[in-house]
Amino acid sequence: MAKDLVIVESPAKARTITKILGSRFVVKASVGHVMDLPESKLGIDISNNFTPQYVVSRDKKKVVNELKKAAGEAKYVYLATDPDREGEAISWHITQAAKIAPGQIRRVVFHEITKEAVQEAFKHSREINMPLVNAQQARRLLDRLVGYKISPLLWRKIRKGLSAGRVQSVAVKIIVDREREILGFVKKEYWTIEAELNKLQGDAKESFRAQLIKDGSGKKVEIPGEKEAEALRSVLEKSRYSVSNVSLKEALRQPAPPFITSTLQQEASRKLGFSAKQTMALAQQLYEGLPLGEEGTVGLITYMRTDSTRVAQQAIAETRDFISEKFGSNHLPPHSRQFTRKAKGAQEAHEAIRPTRIHREPASVKPFLASNQYKLYDLIWKRMVASQMAAAVFQVTTVEVKAESESGGKSYLFRTVCWVSQFPGFMSLYIESKDENDDEQGKASLPQLTKGEKLKLIKLFPEQHFTQPPQRYSEATLIKALEDAGIGRPSTYAPIISTIQDREYVKKVQGRFQPEDIGITVNDLLVAHFGNIVDLNFTARIEEELDEIARGEREWVPMLKEFYEPFEITLDQAYQNIEKVKIEPEATGEPCPTCGKPLVIRSGRFGKFVACSDYPNCKFTKPLAKKLDVKCPHHDCGGDLLERRSKKKKIFYGCSNYPDCKFTTGRRPVSMPCPECKGLLTEYGKNSVKCTGCDYKGALEVKEPAAALNS
Repeated sequence: MAKDLVIVESPAKARTITKILGSRFVVKASVGHVMDLPESKLGIDISNNFTPQYVVSRDKKKVVNELKKAAGEAKYVYLATDPDREGEAISWHITQAAKIAPGQIRRVVFHEITKEAVQEAFKHSREINMPLVNAQQARRLLDRLVGYKISPLLWRKIRKGLSAGRVQSVAVKIIVDREREILGFVKKEYWTIEAELNKLQGDAKESFRAQLIKDGSGKKVEIPGEKEAEALRSVLEKSRYSVSNVSLKEALRQPAPPFITSTLQQEASRKLGFSAKQTMALAQQLYEGLPLGEEGTVGLITYMRTDSTRVAQQAIAETRDFISEKFGSNHLPPHSRQFTRKAKGAQEAHEAIRPTRIHREPASVKPFLASNQYKLYDLIWKRMVASQMAAAVFQVTTVEVKAESESGGKSYLFRTVCWVSQFPGFMSLYIESKDENDDEQGKASLPQLTKGEKLKLIKLFPEQHFTQPPQRYSEATLIKALEDAGIGRPSTYAPIISTIQDREYVKKVQGRFQPEDIGITVNDLLVAHFGNIVDLNFTARIEEELDEIARGEREWVPMLKEFYEPFEITLDQAYQNIEKVKIEPEATGEPCPTCGKPLVIRSGRFGKFVACSDYPNCKFTKPLAKKLDVKCPHHDCGGDLLERRSKKKKIFYGCSNYPDCKFTTGRRPVSMPCPECKGLLTEYGKNSVKCTGCDYKGALEVKEPAAALNS
């Protein structure tokens, strides 16, 4: 009897599903997409309703032949690719490439790879959802049109090798705009004054600080400079202090919802130091299944590309049972929490990212997981459990202190706030990280105070401050900015961030994005001549139209026509109006060892390199390396450690005396020596260091100096 064929994307997923389905099925992997637009040409027949000219990828011809043969021997072909537009498109491409008969095709969708979910999905197979396929296809064609039409213009007007992307260019613009905000920021001086106060007969340990906020009329006190601060200090030192008001209230802090793709990437960046790309790779492994000893291969989390915070009722019930057993009924709210996603384009049919079984605690799977797999699973598990736990309860005490001059003239108001935990609730398990400092907790403790009580002034603390420019974007804050603007979708955040770095339009400086000169140049050209391409509102509207196609509410060909017709006119005008941009190479400050002329940094097909400024008369070149303020740890070497790039553009660190010294490390070295063996410390995780010479691990307590060019 012929076995039915099941096709998934990855070998890991195939192994997990094979163990679930048993011997009646043959499970094979397509290893991702099997068809795409050709690399060497546009591959879109614009005059014929934008018909795509898909080809089987060169490295997938063998896979396609195997799938075609297996399909010919099967009664039914179950397409079990991922439950999103990309997965739907992969399924459709497989049917086209392997020429699978329509009568054989069965599409199955599940959001977690568990026995129950997979078996249930196979009971409810369906046809391929062509609106989802069309939405993915429209996105692919849009991106190809922008990339293949604008990139040649960039080559001609700026330099060869450049490329433009529809969504990536918007991300670069966001980073460039922020950099210009920072460069144009004019800092403004201001002062604050705090008063250290105590009860008249109070113990010295009971003193507390309160900040000056208003004058007696209720007007906010603004102190622009030292002169004004000193004048206020003079008045306040001679004032009488008393408690004008004491208020107590109970405040509840609610847990964050379970993860969606963007929040998982943000929190993994903040808490674990993972890049978006690294997070998604690890999440994919947890979703597709890992061997857990006697339990076998198990999918540990639900599908990791989602923008919905919805959770299945069965999973909520299981979580509430676990909380009651593990933490006690007092940690369980009377009703389950339902989270509603408010972001643009959220697909409520999907589920949040959660463990497939709450009772599979992180500690129980730790022996079977790699370190980073465990860290991410632990994060996802804690977030899901915490989301159904009771709120944290705080007692918030607000004390207002009146300072009144002895002559009865002008008065001032000071305020302090104290948060005291009454019940930890979900915070006993998990607390969400913040991108910026969060001072909402206020002071730790206050003495018992009553309204009208007189106080004694111990000391005044005037302090100078300056307004600060906005911070550069980290991966977490850039993803949030894209999401808030409705730019991109769950599957696109990680590729966007990787692409803009691979193209060397932006770089990371101490974990935050800074535009490269070439990124600024390309951005300015696009803004000047293709304003809608990099306009946030326009790009968000395109995303909404793609969502409408996915829901079957809009046809994809008219949508492409609406975009392309004005785009083509703008493109023609740009070729006529844009003058060639001359980019002056950056000087290194070094002389050429061959001719003595200055060395400069140039860009070529494989990235940046150092070359003689007298090219082509002098053809001296050498690789570009960044020198760190760290010596090679090998004894008697004397070399400096350099930041280098491999042929695959992966950053590593090696000795400047190579090939005589072959020391390398994949982790960024730090300048302070190991406190135990004086060896080399390297960054390890988030804000941690690890020694290359002994077992020491500790906190990263130094600020790295800026890297300089190799001399």
